[in-house]
Amino acid sequence: MIIGLTGKNARLGRDHSRDTLIKLGTEMRENYGNSVLAKKINEKVMKLKKEGKKDFVIDSIRNPGEIKELRKNRGFILIGVHADTEIRFQRLLKRGRLGDARTFKEFKSHEARENNNEGAGQQLDKCLEMVDRIIESNGTPEEANDDLDSYISSLD
Repeated sequence: MIIGLTGKNARLGRDHSRDTLIKLGTEMRENYGNSVLAKKINEKVMKLKKEGKKDFVIDSIRNPGEIKELRKNRGFILIGVHADTEIRFQRLLKRGRLGDARTFKEFKSHEARENNNEGAGQQLDKCLEMVDRIIESNGTPEEANDDLDSYISSLD
């Protein structure tokens, strides 16, 4: 089960563009602490566990405070997925999402802004330093999925 927090944007009448989601996440962390998003996720996880569900995937972890909160869950494993900058840019162009960069220069600027290493902002590099395992995604999605499956199987 994959859990996300995009519903608040819809309730506030905001679009789901990358910039809007970043601003909302930063705003929530500034107002309620760096672990606020993970606390909300943990609330959802606890509810789902009561319903008998047991395995969860949480994506888009962007701040070390979120990781610290999620590590409170028994059996939590943090997997980072990494791809080279040029490959990420090509995938972004192919995806064509609202608010995505149109040029490589703009893409690199967006990435720098998303990795500002400031308290309530996104701190992607710091998060990657905290992972239990990195999965390289420079090849096909199938290759990355195979690496992920192999890692998960090794945990059993």
